[in-house]
Amino acid sequence: MPQSEFEIIHRTPSVQDYMRLRSQTGLSDFSEAAAKMGLKGTVHSVVVLYKEQVIGMGRIIGDGGCFFQIVDIAVDPSHQGKGLGKTIMKTLMAFIDKELPSSAYISLIADVPANKLYEKFGFLETAPRSIGMAYRVK
Repeated sequence: MPQSEFEIIHRTPSVQDYMRLRSQTGLSDFSEAAAKMGLKGTVHSVVVLYKEQVIGMGRIIGDGGCFFQIVDIAVDPSHQGKGLGKTIMKTLMAFIDKELPSSAYISLIADVPANKLYEKFGFLETAPRSIGMAYRVK
């Protein structure tokens, strides 16, 4: 990642930046009210700035002690392929390694082919021992 072009900031994205990045990157959309509530559940988050605009993000959510999930890894498509997703993950993993209990369980749901990125950080598929499942309120 060219240091002169991009800046990593440890903060939660605004509701507007969150919704924009999710939409730009093809992640599921949420209502503004849901995004506002959801962002309050952030344990730790980073944003990537380019010319003072948020062009990337990643968050850790969780219960504060036992269970955590990495979510919202997103980089504006016009800036993809520059190692920014990897930089976001490195930054989140540094927080996990330094700040979270050693017994913490960290999970994520990986869209293919992003699973290859997460494997580089030690994440493994849980099947067949367990299978990720989801339920979406309609």
